[in-house]
Amino acid sequence: MNTVLVLTTLLVFTTMALALARALKGPTIYDRILAVNVFGTKTVLVVALITLITGHADLVDVALVYALINFIAVVAVLKLVKMGDLGEAGEGDITDG
Repeated sequence: MNTVLVLTTLLVFTTMALALARALKGPTIYDRILAVNVFGTKTVLVVALITLITGHADLVDVALVYALINFIAVVAVLKLVKMGDLGEAGEGDITDG
């Protein structure tokens, strides 16, 4: 069973390398953002696999926190690409009472 987990980890690293290549090549900004998101998701998967291989259950928390940070970062970058600014208050925002 341990060899299956190690082989799976190596295959996930291969897909991470492919996602990194897509992030560097593009051709559009959305391809690059998607590739970085895939890379972050695969990182969570690698941490989970390392948790299974080593038996350290504490790393599951690290994987969950990294998944949340990855999601928030991708949403922020997409907003930055679409709007051009992250800090502008829109008309729908509640800024004063």
